[in-house]
Amino acid sequence: MEEINELIKRYGLEEDPEHVIIPFTDKNGHIKRCYLLKRKFIRILYPEGHHVDYPIADVIEATIRYPELPLSEALYLFH
Repeated sequence: MEEINELIKRYGLEEDPEHVIIPFTDKNGHIKRCYLLKRKFIRILYPEGHHVDYPIADVIEATIRYPELPLSEALYLFH
């Protein structure tokens, strides 16, 4: 969880006891927030029937870089 705290400080993110909150501006200029659970890994289930567990640090970085994309696509571009 120390890694999460470092990312929160580095990017100036918000948090509550259970979530990392990533504020971003959508394509229409509205401010939105993405809430990610504070867990070590986030599991993405793909339509083909498989899943991948991504480290939360990668999920946070991908969401910051590509906030307008679905998480699975953002993670693909991040890696």
